[in-house]
Amino acid sequence: MTMPAPDGQAFAIPPGATIGSLLRHPPLDALEARILLSHALQLSRAQLVTQSERVLASGEIEHIQSLFRRRIAGEPVAYILGEREFFGLLLQTTPDVLIPRPETELLVELALDLLPHGGSVLDMGTGSGAIAIAIGNARREATVTALDASEAALAVARRNALRHAVAVRFLHSDWYAALGEERFDLIVSNPPYIVAGDPHLSQGDLRFEPADALTDHADGLNAIRTIVAGAARHLEAGGWLLMEHGYDQADAVRELLVRQGFHDVQSWKDLAGIERATGGRK
Repeated sequence: MTMPAPDGQAFAIPPGATIGSLLRHPPLDALEARILLSHALQLSRAQLVTQSERVLASGEIEHIQSLFRRRIAGEPVAYILGEREFFGLLLQTTPDVLIPRPETELLVELALDLLPHGGSVLDMGTGSGAIAIAIGNARREATVTALDASEAALAVARRNALRHAVAVRFLHSDWYAALGEERFDLIVSNPPYIVAGDPHLSQGDLRFEPADALTDHADGLNAIRTIVAGAARHLEAGGWLLMEHGYDQADAVRELLVRQGFHDVQSWKDLAGIERATGGRK
């Protein structure tokens, strides 16, 4: 087995290779290798072990080799598999949408705590629909609306909602543009908040994700300013606005909310202890 080149093209699985040989000497992270092997062979993790001495057929080798090469070249596992778990739900994930991340589950937990029974919630910049669908799945009595400026993203979100039989109204909208005078009990958003030129944008999985969903191409607060400025018009009295933001943006976001007259302004920490979400009440 040759050593992989940075683009993965030099990686080759020799004829007669077994499942076990790939598990023992994976060309990439061992956990990722097991995930990709399970996907390619449609075997559980346990089956990979019990069938470790099985010789791979030529077609299987070609398929596994293709998946491994894509990952060695840097393509995110979520895009290779075409799905990612979020809040206990398996969601279709394509390059048209951000990959749902565990830290965003904090936003869902807060929304579920603050949304009144039978209330209405708006998810702005829904992407794959992860937040809206997770809320709607947990609170079947709620009225859920989600919007995005990307038709391609909305197509993914609609498929995910259908997959989990969650009722979500999807709107093609540039932030509040398509809402008229509608009001909601809760507005939630994971907007683009990475500062333009941030080196992380050219590293890791972010290289493959839609840039407009990651960065506002400015100081990282433009989308948040727009959301905060228009929220009062679209919130019921006492309604909450909740937003995810960058690791160092909590102070600035709290200040924006206070300036717009929000009450009970506060930030919440994710599992890493980082202030990851901030919100306030109308």
